[in-house]
Amino acid sequence: MSFQISEEATKRLQAIMDRYPDKRSAVMPAIYLVQEENGCVDDNGVKWISEQTGISPVHVLELVTFYTMYRRKPLGKYNIQVCRTLSCALCGAGKLVSYLHKRLGIEPGQVSSDGLFSYEQVECLGSCGTAPMLEINDRYFENLTPEKLGEIMDRLQREQPDLSLSTKTDSLGDGLSDLPLSEVYGEIRKA
Repeated sequence: MSFQISEEATKRLQAIMDRYPDKRSAVMPAIYLVQEENGCVDDNGVKWISEQTGISPVHVLELVTFYTMYRRKPLGKYNIQVCRTLSCALCGAGKLVSYLHKRLGIEPGQVSSDGLFSYEQVECLGSCGTAPMLEINDRYFENLTPEKLGEIMDRLQREQPDLSLSTKTDSLGDGLSDLPLSEVYGEIRKA
């Protein structure tokens, strides 16, 4: 995979760095920009981020490998992150993982043969009151059952909507907009 970064992304990063007294503070948005443009943050991306922010490559790599929202290798168009911490585990996250394994025929971290799906188990996504839940790209889905997950995946296959947060436009794709962004968020807004 060859590394490329658009002029638009470079300008966006410069605008972000201009907000901070120290450009190193923009390292995490820089990682997002590289990932959005290249699908992952490989060694060339780490090097570019290091050059732009003035942070050593090893420290950039530490961030990329520590946080689950960054990835070192390309994943499916829809990467499914199943929360596996206590609330979700007690409420059926294991059934969701079993469903994904059976439906896709792949292990966590692998990509389906059509390139559409990948999945992984992650630590708390911060929606314990709506367990079990998962995140597909940058969109939460809560109070799930394998059946509900199947319906969502069927729609993803048919519609192939955008479910990603754009670091260039600061907006979440409007795919599956008829489903709530977050049931907890919706309740807070009603109050």
